[in-house]
Amino acid sequence: MKKILIIGKRGFIGTNLYKYLKKYFYVRNISFKDLIKYKKKFDDFNFIINTSINKNYISNKYHSSLDNDIRISKNIKNKDAIYCFISTRKVYPCKPNLKENTKVYPLDNYAKNKLITEKKLKTKFKRNLLILRVSNLIGYTKSLNRIHKTFVDIFLENAKKGIIFYNSDVYKDFLSIDKFCQIIKCIIKKKILGTYNVSVGQKVYINDLVSWLNKYNSKKIKKIKKNFNKNDSFYLNNKKLMSKIKISNNLSDLQNYCYRFSKNEFLNH
Repeated sequence: MKKILIIGKRGFIGTNLYKYLKKYFYVRNISFKDLIKYKKKFDDFNFIINTSINKNYISNKYHSSLDNDIRISKNIKNKDAIYCFISTRKVYPCKPNLKENTKVYPLDNYAKNKLITEKKLKTKFKRNLLILRVSNLIGYTKSLNRIHKTFVDIFLENAKKGIIFYNSDVYKDFLSIDKFCQIIKCIIKKKILGTYNVSVGQKVYINDLVSWLNKYNSKKIKKIKKNFNKNDSFYLNNKKLMSKIKISNNLSDLQNYCYRFSKNEFLNH
């Protein structure tokens, strides 16, 4: 039986992963602060995923004391355990069709730190490592612990004030938290290892995404053109992973999730 340990009990990813994965596996969810008192039980698990992060790891230059993943890895003695590292699409430059072998080009400390952690974990776990370079995740974050505001947080703040920003040229890559959880389930079942992009794998124009999220908002909206930097547009190539797990993952899936999100946010509150 697959036994899953999730570190990061109250955050966006950790909370959603726990709720979803416990329907299929034996799953425990702990806070990073409980690491020391729980470390003797680490060897009971064969798949470990960390979703916690030190806020100073995001903005400061790398230091091992800020690296939750490295600190966690020191407690893992089971040589058969698989470690799942949540990396970021920010390790790449901004351009279309980014593949796992695209030359990395981290522009901020967060991306640089993630790459350093990737390298350190490869030394520790060798083949028993899963690195997921994740695009922007869309999901409900209210009442959850968040270190920074997400795209959805900013959208909701503005939409409830009657404001929507638009720009017809800018696209990025997004994925619903529901699809992310489904992907993780498939990865665990198939025991997939290595480095993979996790995304919808297509251009998602900001205008389209905002219209999907705003579908059930009855408030009168004022549209304001915002000069997003077109050079920041990007999307990840996800074929390496999707060819292995073979599930539906396209713009229609993302659109339908956004419709459900909008209905829940604007009609059920």
